[in-house]
Amino acid sequence: MHKHILIATDGSELATLAVRQGLDLARQLGAKVTIITATELWSIIEMVRHAHDARNPIEAYEELASEHARKVLTAAAAIAAEHGVACETVHMKDLKPSEAIIETADKSGCDLIVMASHSRCGVNKLLLGSETARVLALTKLPVLVYR
Repeated sequence: MHKHILIATDGSELATLAVRQGLDLARQLGAKVTIITATELWSIIEMVRHAHDARNPIEAYEELASEHARKVLTAAAAIAAEHGVACETVHMKDLKPSEAIIETADKSGCDLIVMASHSRCGVNKLLLGSETARVLALTKLPVLVYR
C-alpha cells in the first residue's frame, strides 16, 4: 500500500482535519509522513501599498510568512505526536501551494498526497482557483481529498 504520505496544510480548520485523517491513515499503514505548508511569493501590489512604511516590506512579509509557517508546522507536528506518528515538516517559500506540494511529493518520493478540499472561500476561491484542483490536475500521484 502507501509507504510515504505527504500531508499538505495551511493551518485552516479544514486542513487541520485533513492532517488528522492523513495521520490516522499513516498510523494504520505504518507509512512515513511528511507535512508541508507553503507561502507564496510576496505580491508586488502589497509591496507598493506598504512602500511608505519605514520597514522593508519584503523583509516584513518574509518574517510574517516564516512565523506563520512555523506555527502551522509546529501544530501539525504536535498532532502527529498525539497520533504516535513521526513526521518530517517542510516549509516551501515563494511558490504557489500546488507547485510546492507537487515538487515536495516528487522530491521526497511520496506515493500519496493528503489535503483538504479547499481553504479559501467565496470570491477568493473563484478568483484564485482551488489549489486542490491544481494538484489533482498536475500530479501523477493519487490524492486523498478531505472534504
